[in-house]
Amino acid sequence: MYKKILIIGCGLIGSSILRVAIKKKLSKKIFVFEKNKKYRNQIKKINKKIILIKNLDKNIQEMNFVIIATPMSEYKKIIPKLNIFLNNNALITDVGSTRSNVGKLIKEQLSKKLNWIMSHPITGSEVSGPKYGNKNLFEKKWCIIIKDKNKDKLNKVINFWKKTGSKVVLMNSKDHDKIFSITSHLPHLIAYNLIKTAQDFQKKDKKNIIHFSAGGLRDFSRIAASNEIMWRDIFFNNKKNMISAINKFSKNLNSFKKNIQNLEDKNLRKKLVNSKKVREQIVQLKQDIAKPDFGRE
Repeated sequence: MYKKILIIGCGLIGSSILRVAIKKKLSKKIFVFEKNKKYRNQIKKINKKIILIKNLDKNIQEMNFVIIATPMSEYKKIIPKLNIFLNNNALITDVGSTRSNVGKLIKEQLSKKLNWIMSHPITGSEVSGPKYGNKNLFEKKWCIIIKDKNKDKLNKVINFWKKTGSKVVLMNSKDHDKIFSITSHLPHLIAYNLIKTAQDFQKKDKKNIIHFSAGGLRDFSRIAASNEIMWRDIFFNNKKNMISAINKFSKNLNSFKKNIQNLEDKNLRKKLVNSKKVREQIVQLKQDIAKPDFGRE
């Protein structure tokens, strides 16, 4: 247990960390810094014991563990405050979705006296804000922690995430960014593009296409409803891997186009069957459930 935990940024992820920390008594006192006035009002309703601070100044001097849960574009504003006010024994982690850029930022801007172990809990939702936080959000979900030479600090972060219910995996930044450009970042970009395509068709044909959304478009629209600032930061910060993933996707999409255009039955069916096998593998790995409509009621 920590004496004092500080959560910087209290949207969906930050408020979920807050809730699980309260539930499992991971700290004697929990402090929150959140700039959004609407969010601050919602945070007050979670638990009376939460201590809201107005500024990252001398108020943070005695913090033991700092969790940064803001969009990554905010890190450059936060680090100078940590350098000035945070004590040297404090441990820092974050929940950012790209790691190489953050590692570079830490190396260039964070005081050498401070310790920052990077984390990425693989969970979330299309909704944002503290009212949607969930104390069970991390239960049995992956949390990627970036390898670090400081084994003592690394183990403390590992133990924290395990106590939230997460399944912890160690990885290096390069592998992390490449893997999640395919499994997370590209699917979100495809969702945004699919919704834009539906809008374009609707505008051109003057037909209410979106009104007749079938399951496929509906499910993609859920992903496309995700926070635009967070996803802008992810796309920009993982630019190299994103461009590579987009190129690969475009190549495969053109191959599908060719199969359809030329009525290539065998080639098309082979692709479709292979895709079903991947879905079966995901279910076998217990990354999803084998129920119709994703188990929704």
